[in-house]
Amino acid sequence: MPSMVETFPNQFPDREYEIEITCPEFTAVCPKTGQPDFGTIIIHYVPALACLELKSLKLYLCGYRDRGIFYEHLVNTILDDLSRSCQPRRMKIIGQFNPRGGITSRITAVFEAGRS
Repeated sequence: MPSMVETFPNQFPDREYEIEITCPEFTAVCPKTGQPDFGTIIIHYVPALACLELKSLKLYLCGYRDRGIFYEHLVNTILDDLSRSCQPRRMKIIGQFNPRGGITSRITAVFEAGRS
């Protein structure tokens, strides 16, 4: 699966503004059971020089449909890939996963430029 998502130039690189993108029909596969996991991925970011291109992002996220991956690894991998693609000032990825066995999970990972 390609890790880079296409971008386009931010026309307001000197202004701080937040972009929120929601993918309410996200699907991956549980690596233990092989069953599908469903959830919502929410992306919040403050762009620097580039913004994420939505069609490329959609194709990237669809690439998880057949991939076995734990929630925690999934959210952190998405954060790594997207922050590498657009190099934002700040980015937060939230994975809100549908109930499985009566339990829901919400995983949040954060990136801030200049911090490790």
